Amino acid sequence: MDSLSYEILQNWQVRKTKAQKLAFIEMMQSRLPGLRVEEGGFPRCRNLVLGDPETAKVVFTAHYDTCARLPFPNFITPKNFLLYLGYNLLILLPFFALMALLTRLLVPALDVLGFQLSLWIPCLLMIYLFILGPANPHTVNDNTSGVLTLVEIIRSLSEEERSQLCFVFFDHEESGLFGSASFKSKHKNQMKDKLLVNFDCVSDGDHFLFVFSGKARKRYEAQLREAFAASEGKSVLFESGSTAFYPSDQVNFPLGVGVAALNKHPVFGYYLNRIHTQNDTVLQEENIAWFAEGAKKLAGLLAGE
Repeated sequence: MDSLSYEILQNWQVRKTKAQKLAFIEMMQSRLPGLRVEEGGFPRCRNLVLGDPETAKVVFTAHYDTCARLPFPNFITPKNFLLYLGYNLLILLPFFALMALLTRLLVPALDVLGFQLSLWIPCLLMIYLFILGPANPHTVNDNTSGVLTLVEIIRSLSEEERSQLCFVFFDHEESGLFGSASFKSKHKNQMKDKLLVNFDCVSDGDHFLFVFSGKARKRYEAQLREAFAASEGKSVLFESGSTAFYPSDQVNFPLGVGVAALNKHPVFGYYLNRIHTQNDTVLQEENIAWFAEGAKKLAGLLAGE
């Protein structure tokens, strides 16, 4: 991997607070000439953009913000929605139980105020744990891996090759896809017919998932299949939003494609785990290299059209 990728792994895995993000942005701008900050949206987002989305053949993206450390992993099963829903309901059960307990204790004594408190206290606790809590110290897969993928693509291209592409590091994905929403709002006309490929959690797993929007699959599936062909020990899944789901920034764009690396269980099927915990430490460097090489092939195919 490139020296900048190793530097990010060693020193810049935590990018959660405003100060941490600003320090990371300053470092990235010193290493990637032409990288600019686009601010906007609410909460205030600082997206990092290299290239022109209007003239680019394709836009490659990844979110650079990182999450709070949770006591349980964010367990995602893109082709088994019922299991994903059941897991998340199980996580929410303690908060519902707390809400019921507070209602029983507070409402008789405080009436309307007690009812409001019984709702707000569990909700505020959830917001703190999921968004505002202490930063996760290890973010190799989510989403340092996506950041590394963009860095590997950028640093391996000539200036002329880079000029035909656009790269965006999104802010505030973890708090609700706000960075990508801000970028879409700012570049609505440029992005309505532009292919966007979003790398999110690509370093832990041997099964590579591509989830297309309807328009993206119709227009670009053939090119993505050619660029990202399966290799030894790795399988590739090309899915539409009706057969798989992946909750990341690509959902904000008409021609969005979400990309992730998954593991496979004989019963549960394809899954993503360990993220949002301090066990998010798995880096399969061959994954980063494979995705970067496929992205360059895709850029070449689109440039030749």
